Amino acid sequence: MHVAIATISALPHDLDDDRWLVEALARRGCTAARIAWDARDVEWHEFDAVVIRSTWDYSDRHAEFVAWVDRVGHRLHNAPALVRWNSEKTYLRDLAEAGVPVVPTTYVAPGDMLPQLRGEVVVKPTVSAGAKDTGRFGQTTHDLARELVGRINASGRTAMVQPYQASVDRAGETAVVVIDGAVSHVLHKRAVLRPDEVAPVRDDGVGAAEAMYDPGLVTEGEADDAELRLATDVVAAVRDRFGYLPLYARVDMVPGPEGAPVLMELEAVEPRLYPELAPGSVERLADAVVARVTGNS
Repeated sequence: MHVAIATISALPHDLDDDRWLVEALARRGCTAARIAWDARDVEWHEFDAVVIRSTWDYSDRHAEFVAWVDRVGHRLHNAPALVRWNSEKTYLRDLAEAGVPVVPTTYVAPGDMLPQLRGEVVVKPTVSAGAKDTGRFGQTTHDLARELVGRINASGRTAMVQPYQASVDRAGETAVVVIDGAVSHVLHKRAVLRPDEVAPVRDDGVGAAEAMYDPGLVTEGEADDAELRLATDVVAAVRDRFGYLPLYARVDMVPGPEGAPVLMELEAVEPRLYPELAPGSVERLADAVVARVTGNS
């Protein structure tokens, strides 16, 4: 069995996640290799599976990335239709229509009227990763929020405006990692956005917000019954929409105004799964990859 782990050429050398997956697949008799998704002269059809893992520049080259997804086709995990859908945050609207509690979101396409801003808000593009082009603005800095919407629209992208969830400052985010339909592990993430600014971005080839590089940003976490139920409900909604359980997904949530968890984001394209915080999670992912290829999942 031949497996490609899709990554980027600028992948930080100290990131072990992909290497560990390659090694786990090798222990199962697979030949696996990390390959940049935009590498030239790669015959993707020669692989039994292509697993997207650290394609962290996809949001900067979205059209090119989606075209690559379609070329790889049925060998790709997650599946192309799911990746296309999840790569634009308008998927939150679809999940809300399916009954999933999500953070209220207003979308502002180029040419749309900007909605009235109230209270503290978050602005970001619908195609984004690593908190790039993302800001948090209070009542006194709504002019900066409007400027960010304008810059996003000027680049041809759609902006999204959400009320800032104050519970993030108090409780942080809970991220439930689901592999092949089963909860694998839970993570806790501190707040990323500082008040009244666009998040500063590190220019290192990946280009994520500076706060994302904090080694203490994400730690082991716990999820209560309501949070686990939301995670499984989100994955079930994906299954119902596509007829397919994701190979992996990370369901990010926070306590809503009434205390019940609400979905912040569903990450099914290239989420970090933080296997160093969850012994056995790489083995579970490798087992799931083999099961998908052999038809045992």
